[in-house]
Amino acid sequence: MNSKNILLKRNSYIVNGQVQGVGFRPFVYKMAMDLNLTGMVKNTSAGVLIEVQGSESQLSQFEFALKHKLPPLARIVHLEKKEIPLHDDETRFVILKSEGGEGHQVLISPDVCICDDCLQEIFDPEDRRYMYPFTNCTNCGPRFTITRSIPYDRDKTSMACFPMCPLCQKEYEDPLNRRFHAQPNACSECGPHVWLIDKQGKTLSSEKEALEETARLLTQGRVLAIKGLGGFHLACDATNDTAVNSLRQRKNRPAKPLAIMVPDIATARQVAHIDPHEEELLLGREHPIVVLKKKSDTALSPYLAPDTNYIGLMLPYTPLHCILLFLYQKYIGAEKLPALVMTSGNFSSEPISLGNREALKRLSKIADYFLVHNRDILIRCDDSVVYTSEGKRLFFRRARGYTPSPVFLASEGETVLGVGPELKNTICLTKENQAFVSQHIGDLKNLETYEFFLESIAHWQKILQVSPKAIVCDLHPDYLSTKYAREHGLPVYSLQHHFAHIHAVLAENKFSGPCLGLALDGTGYGEDGTLWGGELLLVDNVRLSHARLGCFSPISLPGGEMAIHEPWRIARSFLYSIGIDESREKLPWLKSFAKADQIVIQMLSKDINCPKSSSCGRFFDAVAALLGLRLKIDYEGQAAIILERVQDFSEKDFYEAKIKEKNGLLVFDTVEFMAQIVDDMEKGLDKGRISRRFHLGLMHGLCSWVKKASARTDIKHVALSGGVMQNLTLHRELPEMLKRQGLKPLMHRKVPPNDACISLGQAVYGQKMLKD
Repeated sequence: MNSKNILLKRNSYIVNGQVQGVGFRPFVYKMAMDLNLTGMVKNTSAGVLIEVQGSESQLSQFEFALKHKLPPLARIVHLEKKEIPLHDDETRFVILKSEGGEGHQVLISPDVCICDDCLQEIFDPEDRRYMYPFTNCTNCGPRFTITRSIPYDRDKTSMACFPMCPLCQKEYEDPLNRRFHAQPNACSECGPHVWLIDKQGKTLSSEKEALEETARLLTQGRVLAIKGLGGFHLACDATNDTAVNSLRQRKNRPAKPLAIMVPDIATARQVAHIDPHEEELLLGREHPIVVLKKKSDTALSPYLAPDTNYIGLMLPYTPLHCILLFLYQKYIGAEKLPALVMTSGNFSSEPISLGNREALKRLSKIADYFLVHNRDILIRCDDSVVYTSEGKRLFFRRARGYTPSPVFLASEGETVLGVGPELKNTICLTKENQAFVSQHIGDLKNLETYEFFLESIAHWQKILQVSPKAIVCDLHPDYLSTKYAREHGLPVYSLQHHFAHIHAVLAENKFSGPCLGLALDGTGYGEDGTLWGGELLLVDNVRLSHARLGCFSPISLPGGEMAIHEPWRIARSFLYSIGIDESREKLPWLKSFAKADQIVIQMLSKDINCPKSSSCGRFFDAVAALLGLRLKIDYEGQAAIILERVQDFSEKDFYEAKIKEKNGLLVFDTVEFMAQIVDDMEKGLDKGRISRRFHLGLMHGLCSWVKKASARTDIKHVALSGGVMQNLTLHRELPEMLKRQGLKPLMHRKVPPNDACISLGQAVYGQKMLKD
């Protein structure tokens, strides 16, 4: 060894995490140059490999920067370091070509919103990317939705068919440029472009003219299908009642809330109450739809979200959206509110449309015109929907901006595929100590959504480069996801729906051992063949033992599935259980169902087509129907949303929940609970006060229920899951009530509490089954 090398050291690092396509290699290069280090950096299937050579002091500074001064989108999950032999006569630091291989330890970045630098460029008339709707750099832009495989290089993305012009190529190859190895890098000379077509597919205009014409058509009350980042949006003027109702009618979405997009946070403040946590979420790199409390007397159409006091709002997250909102403001003038409906580009219950031809075929009966582009979307990805209360996040839908970031688990295991349930389906693949929950897929009730389900399984296995060793499915034998699991020749484990809910909470919280669980949702196929949904459970995810400790009173659902769509039937079932056969005089709404009601009474008396359900969600539906708030529903959860909205928060009294023992179970007596509501109705108590008493009584009852189970089992932790936990009142108040009882609630923060979390619970259960 030369004497000049005696004081030098050479370290190698293998870095795993979100470190490809996020400016990580340029960051390493710049740090090495600033510190006069030699060596190299390159992408490999094992992660990013770094070798640096220099003095002890130089290497210490480099390592500090590596751990504490990362680029905005970079995230290190694992860092492996070792000292290696020196390289004599090495004179510089270089970035080497990516190296492929079997498997990989790299996290793909989610799609993120446009950064401030790119935003400044698209509105600078002197910049060559002025008004270019596909502007991006290593700090922003598409990732997941354009990625075909790993390593994340341009030839493995949907940008492979766009050769860069000399100027873009120069940026791409300059390690000190923020577009160094920005795989979607492009400009108007060499990149994708937009054009406007009618519903017959005829081109009307292109480029900036197409964007201007789109904005102008929106001001005229037209409905536009706009190709975005993970699929198409359907857009219209959010202040135009006729346009909003036309969109609803064509999309077959009569009442479910529609999300809006506004140009900036100042406009958002005009229509919604926004606290610092909500503002941080709106402006964060994910730019999700944020559920906000609506302000009264705004110019927004009242038909956007007629059932709730909340509005789903997002800010423009792609340059295309930013330009479109800018042009839209120009056309409507400063006096009008610049707000556009931006809802998923699909017909009700179908997946979001992805390609131009597909959108024309599926959306031509909804949209008047189509703004399309030629950058292929490789995987559908809807907008994420998030609520936050005092900084505590609640997902309604987890997709763009968050997928494919993994849930990190407490321990490692084999690769398992969780195929999810029927409604709000997601799939989940585990990889060592990471669980990758897919974007929202939807309800597996039609061929289009099932094909998306199959697309997702294939795509996720390809980008993660894994093959599952087992599949976990729901107990329900008729779910399409269950049938898929049974047909693939791998070991298959079945896990009951509500136990999967609780396993998901435990996985998120890296909790190991016995835990109580409240699984509160609509319906899930139970181990006894009945429909569960209001369950007090005990789950031990170490011993893999499960027990049903309690349930809500099983109630008949006259007509089965029909009762879910017509909650008045469930209300009638409760009245029948209380002993009230005739109540049409006291409940005027029953008069409109006189003939059907006679049939329902016969069904109940003879127990014909009346499956039993212990569902908490159906309890909400029954109360809402009893109060005459919603007798038939247009979308899942509608009755409960209206019931929550009418609460009179000045009310302090609450209904008493009785906990009874029956057949070895602690039964939450919803029938006696409902009898108290009927008494208050007969006294003429206001619906708002009844609703508040219901919510308070339910939460106090749940606390008493769990407290009894805790006393018997000596378990303090309780996991909360299920779609009912999306009720904002329960989300805010129930955990605090449980804490005051000396209990320790575990909540969902990384995935929704609704059925979208089921695949996570299934997959981690499968990992443990294989390990055992």
